[in-house]
Amino acid sequence: MEIADLVLFLVAAFAIAVTPGPGILYVAARTMAGGRGVGYASSLGTGLGGLVHVAAGAVGVSAILLASAELFTLLKLLGALYLVFLGWRAWREAGAPLEILGSTPRGRGQAFRDGVVVEALNPKTAAFFLAFIPQFVDPAAGGLAIQFALLGTISVVLNTAVDFVVVVLATTLRERLTTRHDIVRRIRRLSAALLCGLGVSLALARRS
Repeated sequence: MEIADLVLFLVAAFAIAVTPGPGILYVAARTMAGGRGVGYASSLGTGLGGLVHVAAGAVGVSAILLASAELFTLLKLLGALYLVFLGWRAWREAGAPLEILGSTPRGRGQAFRDGVVVEALNPKTAAFFLAFIPQFVDPAAGGLAIQFALLGTISVVLNTAVDFVVVVLATTLRERLTTRHDIVRRIRRLSAALLCGLGVSLALARRS
């Protein structure tokens, strides 16, 4: 890739990464509910889930998925149901002590696994990579799968870096608002409602 094209790609990828969307809202909600450790673990999980789509796109699986209305709908509904499940679980845990949800390895491990599943089951992520990455792939250079994988990985890294910043901001806000147990409970319930809302939004999303 020419330097000018690479710079253009990085600028476009960064602009997309910082644009508030479901990924940023998901990480913010998990951080507000569980704290900094849960937020970072969720970010790494969604990053790995994004790499699943990059790998699938590189070998053409995502193209096959998006070509089938039935498969697209099935994946979309599975992802939506999982988000709603996470929201329901977060609502149930809203009154738990702070140290139970955010500071244990088990809690962070669960957040990481949730992030992987949520992102891997999001067909909109597959659609994004297949719409965005090919614009910067040079067929004349050969190695199309390698080009796709490399550019997709760069995009995922940028998204994860932005998610880390979101975690820091959400943690700061959380610490300022959690001096009272009733406020903690309300924050967690708001985060739970946001997760459920993201699930409903994904379920109603149309193919693009």
